[in-house]
Amino acid sequence: MLNKYARAFFTRVLTPFAALLLRLGVSPDAVTLVGTAGVMAGALVFFPMGEFFWGTIVITVFVFSDLVDGNMARQAGISSRWGAFLDSTLDRVADGAIFAGFALWYAGSGDDNTLCAVAIFCLASGQVVSYTKARGESIGLPVAVNGLVERAERLVISLVAAGLAGLHGFGVPGIQVLLPIALWIVAAGSLVTLVQRVVTVRRESAEADAAAAAVDGATEQGSGAAQ
Repeated sequence: MLNKYARAFFTRVLTPFAALLLRLGVSPDAVTLVGTAGVMAGALVFFPMGEFFWGTIVITVFVFSDLVDGNMARQAGISSRWGAFLDSTLDRVADGAIFAGFALWYAGSGDDNTLCAVAIFCLASGQVVSYTKARGESIGLPVAVNGLVERAERLVISLVAAGLAGLHGFGVPGIQVLLPIALWIVAAGSLVTLVQRVVTVRRESAEADAAAAAVDGATEQGSGAAQ
């Protein structure tokens, strides 16, 4: 949902910056690697300490590399299967680091085992949601459903809530409750999205099997008539 509109907007905004990096001799793969490292640092250094505001700022700066590297590859005409694979793989690493940072906070100073478990569920379900689409497409199915909460929604909801919750350290009272609310929303939305994709794959696979069976039946009938 957010992917459709936000990605197009930020791609246009970041195009001049991507062109500048190309002129400086920076490769798209380097941007991908640096961006992932920055997100991981923001999540796994700041979040476990409860520094949600500054952690979110660091992550937000580096998360835009996901748009810059692809933009660079298109401008340079060097889009490749390897680049797409690297980008997709490191996206999963970065997403996992964000929710791992939340889990570490609640397992430690945050002292809330329930929210630690919710953060871990967000981490795991996000990975599985991505896997269901990739696996479905690998067996020849379109997986024609986006789902309620995709990667963009997971990041926006969790990071906006974390950034606002971090304002508690600047004297804004009661605002830290936004992060637990966001984690529950992401967990529920991810579960719904997972169910949507599984149901879609089940339906599409049944349709594909039925179509294949019909073709086989028609072929057999044709062979019999020829004999």
